[in-house]
Amino acid sequence: MILFVFLTLQDIGLSKSIQKKVDKEITETFQVNTFKFEAFIIPKDASTGLPSKFEADNFFQIHANNKLIGYAYISKAPSKTDEFDYLALLDPELVILKTKVLVYREDYGGEIGSKRWLKQFVGKTQNDDLRYGDNIMAISGATISVRSMTTAMNNLLISLKTLHSKNII
Repeated sequence: MILFVFLTLQDIGLSKSIQKKVDKEITETFQVNTFKFEAFIIPKDASTGLPSKFEADNFFQIHANNKLIGYAYISKAPSKTDEFDYLALLDPELVILKTKVLVYREDYGGEIGSKRWLKQFVGKTQNDDLRYGDNIMAISGATISVRSMTTAMNNLLISLKTLHSKNII
């Protein structure tokens, strides 16, 4: 099988290794071999005050066969002494289809990258409120990273809700 990926190269600031991981997740999640991955620019005035940061290199539309199939949001969240990179894939209605820890830079707490733990975010929408220890499971030894990922996903959902209410997404 040959994988064709078309990127709109508008100075997308993703490293090759991150881009490769993102491409793999898009291919598997959306069941497509060919897709267009392009930056979705949120106007500065609309993104001011949002809890999640939307920049030219972290929020993308995904198209296949000239049809919007979803969105990708790539960002960083703090861990104990560093930060980790993560990905959220959403359908066109802004429902989370998949989350993935792309790069984890700590010796401890990497369990947040497990598929089992990350499944908790699948199906969440802009109307959900994620709470550590309530509807998001704790992981012994990964408390800081779990709280951080939970906060990051909550901030993303709140930001999407605001942008959707302004008819930007």
